[in-house]
Amino acid sequence: MATTTNQPETQARPASPEQKTMQAIVKATAGPGVELREVPVPKIGPADVLVRVEAASVCGTDLHIFNWDPWAQNRINPPLIPGHEFCGFVERVGEDVTSVKPGDFVSAEMHVACGKCVQCRTGQAHICQYVKIIGVDTDGAFAEFVKIPEANIWKLDPELPREWGSLLDPLGNAVHTVLAGEIATKTVAVIGCGPIGLFAIAVAKLCGAALVIAVEVNPYRRALATKMGADIVLDPAADDTLIKMLQATNGIGVDVLLEMSGHQDGIRLGFKALRTGGRASLLGIPSREVTMDLAADVIFKGAIVQGINGRKMYETWYQMEALLKGGKLDLDPVISHHIPLRDFTKAMDLLKSGEASKIILTKF
Repeated sequence: MATTTNQPETQARPASPEQKTMQAIVKATAGPGVELREVPVPKIGPADVLVRVEAASVCGTDLHIFNWDPWAQNRINPPLIPGHEFCGFVERVGEDVTSVKPGDFVSAEMHVACGKCVQCRTGQAHICQYVKIIGVDTDGAFAEFVKIPEANIWKLDPELPREWGSLLDPLGNAVHTVLAGEIATKTVAVIGCGPIGLFAIAVAKLCGAALVIAVEVNPYRRALATKMGADIVLDPAADDTLIKMLQATNGIGVDVLLEMSGHQDGIRLGFKALRTGGRASLLGIPSREVTMDLAADVIFKGAIVQGINGRKMYETWYQMEALLKGGKLDLDPVISHHIPLRDFTKAMDLLKSGEASKIILTKF
């Protein structure tokens, strides 16, 4: 079982003034794999914050980058330092920075919005047309230091377990998905129990869901779904899943579908199980086009269908903060491994095995 440090230090170890380089995981070339390299410490501008990384966690996006699959080939421009889930301590700040100071314990929203497009100007910066993601489009947090714009820094409670601070990106995705509509007293289906789906189970229960049904093909993740509070956990490969979901809801279907798998079969199942007039919030990203009975499962049902992208900036962050301060949201069961950052390839192998959930990368 993962353990956390309950009392993180509130001051980071200062870098020596002469330190000019750092260790980093680098996607150096257009191909599979990564390299451990010595690279320059990022230079910050007047509105930037330099953060000494304390912990980082691995996302499925990082596996795509490592494997150099078609998505990565079309999006990533090497050389790049990946990593977009992290926490750390402020090392230095630019001359215009006023909200944080050296030593503060922080994380960050890694989607950097342009501030000028229609979406940004109408309160929808989380779906900015010209968003740049730190760790995907610019150098990220799989390094000793990362540069973050002050506007994206999120100051953390010093009492928060350090490694939990590196989980706020995926936790925020779960919070956004769960709270995109009414959840208290509702029956909920979570399709796909990767880390975000697991967080969604816990958040839904904490926010008053009457019944949470988790659907997951991987037995390791099904066991975690139970630990995170799912009332019913089903295996779509073995169980008569739709019948059992309908039986559990008196034949009506679930009020809320939280689709986290992105798999065509999961999406179809979720919409079949959704009650007439129910809400479907879709976070999982399909790898190919999806076909489904749109007339029967959406139109005639009067289904409310929402695409969920990232976290609302910064409404979701305030919601996360409130949930964590309540002391009833436990993230530990989702943490499966702690691995030094230099052993990044081992983390990739663990993810591929299906016997890992959230992997925390610690210092080199």
